Amino acid sequence: MVGVNQMKPLMLETKDSDRSIPTGEEGFADEHSKRNESPVLNTPASGAPANPDFFSQVLRFLFCFTGLQVSYLTLWGYMQELIMTTTFEPTPSAPDGKFPSAAFCVFSNRFLAIIVAIIAVKIKHGSVLANNVAPLMAFAPCALSNTMSSWSQYASLRYVSFPVQTVFKSSKIIPVMIMGKVLKGTGYPSSQYVEAFFITVGVAVFSIFSKSSDKDTATEVIGLLYMVSYICFDCFTSQWQDKIYVKYGRANVDPYQMMLGVNSSAIVMTTAGLLLNGDIPKIIEFFQTNPSVLQYNIVTAITSATGQLFIYTTIKEFGPIVFTVIMTTRQMISICISSFIFKHPMSVKALCGAVIVFGVLFYQIRRKYLARQNRSN
Repeated sequence: MVGVNQMKPLMLETKDSDRSIPTGEEGFADEHSKRNESPVLNTPASGAPANPDFFSQVLRFLFCFTGLQVSYLTLWGYMQELIMTTTFEPTPSAPDGKFPSAAFCVFSNRFLAIIVAIIAVKIKHGSVLANNVAPLMAFAPCALSNTMSSWSQYASLRYVSFPVQTVFKSSKIIPVMIMGKVLKGTGYPSSQYVEAFFITVGVAVFSIFSKSSDKDTATEVIGLLYMVSYICFDCFTSQWQDKIYVKYGRANVDPYQMMLGVNSSAIVMTTAGLLLNGDIPKIIEFFQTNPSVLQYNIVTAITSATGQLFIYTTIKEFGPIVFTVIMTTRQMISICISSFIFKHPMSVKALCGAVIVFGVLFYQIRRKYLARQNRSN
């Protein structure tokens, strides 16, 4: 059973509070609120800081936010696109010079991640599997969806233009909410869908009008299908992981065990895919001709492994909606950094998009803070 002192998600909705997005799970959490949520703070004594629980959660949120940005903002996204869109030295099995296997990119990420997870679980729990409350099979559905999501994203890079990529990657918040309703019965009020819509529009406007693609990639139908698959599988993954945390107890499944469980199934799936498709000889041949591509895959695997630790921590502490919002706004931060470093001008339309997004986010944070402050009084 989850301890009563466990932290509540930063913006977890309750019946007594104002509803807000972008956040944790309210409908599904109602059933477990008495076990999983800490009690409302009593009125603080005179001179004591108001609502210290809120500020401690803000610090945890900033830790997760920073970790995700550092992991995925720097080399991961750049290397991912570099591997799949660059024309390298052609080989007999890859005469166009394109890297021949999106599945291997997924495999390399999972291979390093499972090694990191095994070491972390062994150090923390003294055993790799003996202390796991959730069985490995419980992770299989999200491992499959995570594998398919990653594969679809890699494969789509060859067939989708930058504006289309941006719109799809900006639109994940509402699909995640819908998936939460389907998988867990989580209820969201219409106001949350409206606010999610504004965040989606704001991110898309900002990204499209502040950056142009470095490569002239035409959008093809197969690319759109890959992107739709990516969105659907990605939404399922985060919601299923949250479902595991709720079902087996957030205190009983830590991020390292989640990482081990997901990657144990994923490594089997990706290995089977490589063998069945006959990709391994093609990959070895490609690496022999283009050794730099192996280095790119190693760097991508390292950043992916560190990023996974922050992904599972964020979903455990704050829920899949908060995680999705962080990853959605990541591209905005990336563009801001690029504009600052390389002195690229920002258009008025892009700035309007940024104002919409951060206006909604700051409004939600302020409203939730005032709601908790009123409860503590």
